Amino acid sequence: MDESQNARIALDRLIAERGENYADLSRLIGRNPAYIQQFIKRGTPRKLDEADRHVLARYFGVAEQMLGGNAAPVPVPARTRGMPAVVAVPRLALGASAGVGTLDEDERTAGVMAFDAHWLRHLGVRPQRVSIIRVDGESMAPTLSDGDDIMVDHDDDATRLRDGVYVLRLDGVLMVKRIAMGPLRGRFSVVSDNLHYPDWTDIDPALVDIVGRVVWTGRRLV
Repeated sequence: MDESQNARIALDRLIAERGENYADLSRLIGRNPAYIQQFIKRGTPRKLDEADRHVLARYFGVAEQMLGGNAAPVPVPARTRGMPAVVAVPRLALGASAGVGTLDEDERTAGVMAFDAHWLRHLGVRPQRVSIIRVDGESMAPTLSDGDDIMVDHDDDATRLRDGVYVLRLDGVLMVKRIAMGPLRGRFSVVSDNLHYPDWTDIDPALVDIVGRVVWTGRRLV
């Protein structure tokens, strides 16, 4: 077994063990989504570029030799020197209503936002299970404002439901609201932080599809 094949096997094992996926790691190194899969499954390219190998090794916390690097130290490429491992989080082409409600007809990726991988893990989320969407409307003001970007943790779904701000679907409408757990097990209310907007009290959980919990927000200052 040659060195390049060992590197492909090692990288594939790391991906499986860490719950990562080929497309996200390809975006991490600035390549097309199929790049890592082609490297592992087809051996194309035969060896990882030094800069790509350096980023992947830092991300997984392993020696570059495991991914096909030379045993002797090599100069760090200028474009990655001192650079933290980053993750490309997809920004979806839709908005979660914080107003009268909009249908989520388009869930394609409209771009990506880069985040430090270690910061995401400190936040308690898996990088491959978060996405960024836009807030539409003012029903969650002052907590969230129209146009804010929010990070949604898709692992934090109905099986882990607790008090907090969630993206959910109600009557086919995608919205961002506060969940307030009720005194009866399994029952909860869907609440607007803005008092001028309605709430849904003691709602039947079967009517609500929990998309994920909001774990971070960013906004433009004007």
